[in-house]
Formats: sequence, C-alpha cells, structure tokens
Amino acid sequence: MTAKRPSLAQDLLWRLEAFAFDLVTGLARMFPIDAVSDFGARLFQWLGPMTSAHRVAETNLRIVFPKASDAEIASLLDQQWDALGRWAVEFPLLDKIIADPERVELVNGERMAQIVRTGERVVFISGHFSSFEIMPAAIVHAGVPCQITYRATNNPYVDDAIKKSRARYGVQLFAPKGSDGARELIRGLSRGESVALMNDQKFNGGIASPLFGVMAHTAPGPSTLALRFGVALQPMSVQRKDKAHFRVVVHDPIWLEDTGDRTADIEAGVRRVNAFIEERILERPAEWFWVHKRWPNEIYKKAKK
Repeated sequence: MTAKRPSLAQDLLWRLEAFAFDLVTGLARMFPIDAVSDFGARLFQWLGPMTSAHRVAETNLRIVFPKASDAEIASLLDQQWDALGRWAVEFPLLDKIIADPERVELVNGERMAQIVRTGERVVFISGHFSSFEIMPAAIVHAGVPCQITYRATNNPYVDDAIKKSRARYGVQLFAPKGSDGARELIRGLSRGESVALMNDQKFNGGIASPLFGVMAHTAPGPSTLALRFGVALQPMSVQRKDKAHFRVVVHDPIWLEDTGDRTADIEAGVRRVNAFIEERILERPAEWFWVHKRWPNEIYKKAKK
C-alpha cells in the first residue's frame, strides 16, 4: 500500500520545520562545540520549566525517587534540562565530536574488539542516556557489522536531514515498522550481523514488567531475538564527562536462560533489561530522558490534578 499523501497545509508545516532544523544546524556548526553545548544547557534550563514536559519529568522523578525532598526534585529537574539541552544542540555537531578522540572515551573496548575478532553476533541494548547517538557511532567505528534501529520522526523532511547528519559520522540506521522491521532484524542476525535497539521507552502492547516498582510496558524484541539466536544481550551506555566530552561504556554481556518455556524466558529477559536500565538511571540520574511518558498514562493524568 502507498502511504497517504499529506495535505498541502501539513506539507507546508513540515517544510517550515525542516527549514528551521537546517537553520539551527547551520548556526550550531559555526561556533565552538563547548560553547554550543553550554548555550543549549542554558536555553533548556530557561524554557523547559515552562513546558508540559516539565510536569512529565517531575512525575517520572517522583516515581524513581519517592523519598526525595521537593528541593532535591527541583535540583534534578534543573540538571536534566541542562543535560537535555546539551544533547539537543550537540546533535548537529556529532560528526565533529566523534572525530575528536579526546572527546569520546571507550570503556571496555576489549569486549568490542572481541566481538569483531570472533565474529560474534550480539543484541546491543541501551537507553536514552546522555548523548545516546554516540553509541551507534562507537559500534560502527569499532567495525561491528550491525543493524541499528531508530524511531523515524513524523516529519519526513526532518527525518531525511537527521539521516544525512548521522551519515556524516558513518551511521546508517533503519526505522523498523511492524513485522517488516522484525524480519529485517532476523535476516541481519541470520547473516551473522549484530542488531542494536533502544529498550527504555514505553512500548504499547509490550510486556508489563516492573521498572522502579511500577509496571511499565516494555518491548520484548531484544530478549526475543537473543533467545531465538542463542546470543548475548550486549548492554552499552553513554555518560557525559564534562560539556561535550563523553564516555561510552561497554558493559558485561547478559546471557539469558533458555528453559524451554519461551514466554517465561522472554519475561525474565525483559526484567533483566529493566534492571540494567534502573542501574544506569540511579548511577547518573541527571542524564536520562525524563521527559518521556515511560509509565502508564493514568499516572500522568493523576499528576495533572
């Protein structure tokens, strides 16, 4: 089936958004990297509290830190706007950041080298930590053949610009759509390639699994693939060291138990993935993507009252 053509008004709005995206990208690339990063932090710390996303972030923080005082929550809100602002304006500069070896440190690179040397297939998993776009670049630059997924933006013109920006630092991604996307991941693993997926956002229809003690619908895909092919889940995370300087951490692999009860094994895998996400959030709370409605909608509706 062919995609439905947008209305003239929708197409015009998309083009205006794409023009603004290109304008911001061009301006950002005219200035020093750290100066741009600092600007983004200050801008989002000013604008963020005036948006509806601020309430979402506060609700999420109170789920994760139920005993935190109002002052502690306010401090974390300010810190996460700092981190989010830096991420937003650094995106147009990622090719410059990644090209500078002093800006990106790889921890446990031996594990990546092992994957390349042995031809091991893995299912890379991660979450939206810090400048998370650096993770696929680290995978590609390490020489790992990998199918890297992402969520396409609703605006096709902006999506094209984003893909071109990613291509500047050597990353080609595809946006999985339903069963076709799943089949492409399966074909990749069958060819001996690895796959990479983010696994920390709400997935309607996914498995309900506890995340900080509250049930959260989580995508079963990574655990399903790991069990089907008998490969490891390979966690990674990105940490901000200072301004636009980062640390990419290759964590110890997670091997899921195959008991023969596929449903139970996938659920156990999802719980282990959520446990990994919890550890990373608690380790560096300011650097997670707090403005996403990760838990059931009812929680956010109650928070508005």
